[in-house]
Amino acid sequence: MMKLIKSMMPLALLITVFTLSTNAQTSTAKSRIIVIGAHPDDPDGDAAGTAALFASMGHAVKFLAVTNGDAGHHEMQGKPLAARRYKETQESAKRVGVTYDVLDNHDGLLMPTVDVRLQIIRKIREWQADVVIAPRPNDYHPDHRYTGVLVQDVAYMVAVPNIAPDVPALRKNPVFLYSRDRFQRPNPFRPDIVVDISTTWMKRMAAYDAHESQYYEWMPWIGHYLEEVPKDKTERFKWLVKRYDEVINSEFRAALTKWYGAEKAAKATYAEGFEICEYGAQPDEEEIRRLFPMLKK
Repeated sequence: MMKLIKSMMPLALLITVFTLSTNAQTSTAKSRIIVIGAHPDDPDGDAAGTAALFASMGHAVKFLAVTNGDAGHHEMQGKPLAARRYKETQESAKRVGVTYDVLDNHDGLLMPTVDVRLQIIRKIREWQADVVIAPRPNDYHPDHRYTGVLVQDVAYMVAVPNIAPDVPALRKNPVFLYSRDRFQRPNPFRPDIVVDISTTWMKRMAAYDAHESQYYEWMPWIGHYLEEVPKDKTERFKWLVKRYDEVINSEFRAALTKWYGAEKAAKATYAEGFEICEYGAQPDEEEIRRLFPMLKK
């Protein structure tokens, strides 16, 4: 019996070492995040600060625009505008530290079709996403709403092998999150996860700045404040930072306290929030902290 126990010890030791090694790999595994927006600047507005934080920590982030943005301007349109906006996405990607893909669907005409659903399924699978961030399906813009519907529609299908079989199905369903909005019907946004982006706020602003056609031209034109935009690039950026400066609301502040503790939360100056979608994986607090390792008290 003693000989048998002695003969088994190396194997037991090997199993222990393997288990410890596996657990260490799991605890230090890098998150893979995909942020999906309707237009070629929407992912930036939804999560650029959080994306920059993830990227600085060595995690992998992809931005995906579901349309090519070929209608979002008052002077340009069609292929020239789509080409310009694609170029802007690549500049933004450099500044934030992400990769940026743009699907070739027309701006303003997006519908939640099976074809577009399959496009998004493939993108999420190819990225091997752990976390998917997208808009809620209640928004003023139909492209935003239908992007939310499309992502809801893929939340189960990404794990079904016989759907889009040309790309292997995910073996684990991602956590699906909604990006923040201010719409109250049918229910207001709920900040389940709030990330302190005080250190990456200026990277978020730099991402906005990369989308010149939108933040300095189209949105000021459609919003009737084009005359406010300075011509000088340096002054223009200062104007942009001032325009998008915002105070953290009480709900975000409460969530920051939960995730960071009172002392750190009190020092936060900027934050981005996300709501857990009831579709997809349902993470507990431990899993959220694993996926979002910047949430430290």
